Amino acid sequence: MLATVVQWLVLATAAGVIVGTGTSLFLHGLFLAMDRTASAPLWLLMILLPAGGLLNGLLLYYGYRMNKTGLKDTLFAAVNIQAGRLPFRTMLIKPIAAIITLASGGSAGKEGPCSHIGASLSAAVAQLLHLNTELRLRLVACGVSAGFASVFGTPIAGAIYGVEVLAIGRIRHDFLLPAIVAGVASYHISIFWGVPYQYYHIIIPDDFSELLFLKTTILGIACGIIAMIFVECVHRAKWMSNQLQASFRIWPPLMPLCGGLVLALLILVIPTDYLGLSLPLIDQALAGEHMPYLGALWKILLVAITIGSGFYGGIVTPQFVIGAVAGNAFAHLLGLDPMLGAAVGLVSVVAAASNTPIAAVLMGVELFGGTVEELYIAGAAIAAYLLIGHRSIYPKQRLAYAKSSWMRIRPETAVDTEKARLSYGLLRWWRRHHRKP
Repeated sequence: MLATVVQWLVLATAAGVIVGTGTSLFLHGLFLAMDRTASAPLWLLMILLPAGGLLNGLLLYYGYRMNKTGLKDTLFAAVNIQAGRLPFRTMLIKPIAAIITLASGGSAGKEGPCSHIGASLSAAVAQLLHLNTELRLRLVACGVSAGFASVFGTPIAGAIYGVEVLAIGRIRHDFLLPAIVAGVASYHISIFWGVPYQYYHIIIPDDFSELLFLKTTILGIACGIIAMIFVECVHRAKWMSNQLQASFRIWPPLMPLCGGLVLALLILVIPTDYLGLSLPLIDQALAGEHMPYLGALWKILLVAITIGSGFYGGIVTPQFVIGAVAGNAFAHLLGLDPMLGAAVGLVSVVAAASNTPIAAVLMGVELFGGTVEELYIAGAAIAAYLLIGHRSIYPKQRLAYAKSSWMRIRPETAVDTEKARLSYGLLRWWRRHHRKP
């Protein structure tokens, strides 16, 4: 076992350094591209959005023709069905597509390409070293964790996220050491390469308050509902896009172009602050500035159209924005400080939409410097996680265990192929107590 620890200290550190360097290169390229269009006037944005959609469509359509291996390039496929293998010829397609999406104003995130870079580079290292299947799986998982850790500046939470996101209700403990070592290494090498990170300071009473805990939990429930709306909107948008494409026989690269045209029309009535990463909205919400009630819905709508129509981008950063804006907006209804509401909302939406409550709580602690009492965050995050049920923003996320003893699922099935049902015991109880006399 000591040899195992030493092995992963070496392998995971090397993977973290490689992944951190790759993600740093991507992030600097992304920030450079976004800076060029950050102050673009409205008329230019209305041109960039459809142009970015067309470029996305062409890149994804023709780029993936280079993949002759038959392997899919998602982290879920790599870990769950491909024994840690990924196609290498298409490794740069998603990062380039994400830069195009965000630079043109598409509403998405930056972490998807980073996790993809992490998984791809780790898979390449595993193949180069001729590792066996189990070691390859661990190395790919720790590469994903390193990608998440480097993009958010949260080494422990990012590491746990990369492991916890693989399945609802289960964390593989054998992945934890590689993930944490790789996450810490990736985070520090990203700092070395000059990647900037933002942290926040939230002030709350020192003494624990049962009433405040109850209020934050109620806010977590509300954010769970918002996360559910977000997940359903993204999936419905994808379904509608597929239906339109099939019904009218639209050439696939034109679908993101159509999405860009819709986005261009929407920003005539929706503030352009909700385009792109929308990071200033998080800063404003966590600074206590008043956020509009419809702000979260505006972001949900733009993200759903962006991702649903075929643009490529991450899906976690939008959860940050939606949660922070919604938590801030609704905090005063419960008599909460808007800064605390934004912090609770951010963590709760991530816990629910991604089904990663442990990583979300740790992320809150790391982002807010431990100034927010963990109990307030944890209660809200778990409540949101339960309320969303067996939905997920990741359709290929596995279901390991049902979230409630009143529900049943088939273990080890993907979210998009399984529907949770009421348990037999609950159905028997219902029938026994509701029989006609």
